Amino acid sequence: MQITAIRLTRMNLPLDPPFRAAWDPIPRTDFAATLVTVETDAGVVGYGSGDTMDGFEAYEHLFLGTDPLQILNQVRRIETVNFHGGRYWPLEAALWDIIGQVAGLPVSVLFGGARDRLPAYASSGELKAPAERAESVLAAREAGFRAVKIRIARDRLSEGVAAVRAAREAVGDDFDLMVDLNQMWRMSGDIEAALPLARVQRLAAELAELGVLWLEEPLPQADVAGAKRVRAQTGIQVSGGEMVRSLGEMMALIEADAFDIYQPDVALAVGMHRARQVAESANLRHRLFTPHTWSNGLGLLANLHVAAGVDAGPYLEFPYDPPGWTPARRDFFMKPLEIDADGMLAVPDAPGLGVEIDWDAVARFTV
Repeated sequence: MQITAIRLTRMNLPLDPPFRAAWDPIPRTDFAATLVTVETDAGVVGYGSGDTMDGFEAYEHLFLGTDPLQILNQVRRIETVNFHGGRYWPLEAALWDIIGQVAGLPVSVLFGGARDRLPAYASSGELKAPAERAESVLAAREAGFRAVKIRIARDRLSEGVAAVRAAREAVGDDFDLMVDLNQMWRMSGDIEAALPLARVQRLAAELAELGVLWLEEPLPQADVAGAKRVRAQTGIQVSGGEMVRSLGEMMALIEADAFDIYQPDVALAVGMHRARQVAESANLRHRLFTPHTWSNGLGLLANLHVAAGVDAGPYLEFPYDPPGWTPARRDFFMKPLEIDADGMLAVPDAPGLGVEIDWDAVARFTV
């Protein structure tokens, strides 16, 4: 089998009103997505998404005519390109979609088949006032979620802690809350200094008193010593690694015991094959793996297959923050992924990734 074509379909979904992400200092007026379509001479077609794939056309020739089933060689090719260009892991997802279809199995089975569904946590994206955030957490619980992650901003800490406190008072102790400070990586153009370690330690202590399950990315990637001090002095679990650029960097973090929970996104960080290696290495050290999944539904689907295959936990991230961010908006070019009444996200049982593309939506939003 050979790859005969790789097609990139770039789409914009207008946002009205704009969705203002807590980690992004610049208001965005549209949501960009790229659908990767890989065609083969055997008629098997795979789909991937989750990053923009900007600049990939210059490297497309490296993959045409190669065997999509030789996945390790494909991963190595993508890694060589990553050094010079962008991170093109959505291509790997499309290749796994092909592999699963050829095998007649869901990709999660090829990754270990440990689970056929995972508990999901509602991952918020916007900054909201304490009362509004408390209401949103109650609504998430009513929708079936057992846990919610609340984003807070480094320049609005008091408001962020107040939002967590209001949420805790609203839902009580029998509900998991997580907090994301987003200090490990930056959006383009954000050059403001990270919070100092001493301030993060005080914040972590406050959150620990509120029963927060984990504090995500409290410090820049290089400050491993600081992350370990936060854990040791406050008892709070620390997570991170969603945008780490290479397997080597991720493995160095694991060897240094930087976090309790490792979160590489298969579409944005190290890819699917390498994420499985991260999961196994973390689990051998009695640490957890649960991938970051903040992209569209196809990126979420790729992460779900890996996570279910390797028995990730305790939860899978599910981007959800109505009314600004809903499954319908997030997954605008495909059948939206939804949790069930028990807060679980099921793995599609179709061969491959099991994505159902809405081609009418693709045509409507293509730019």
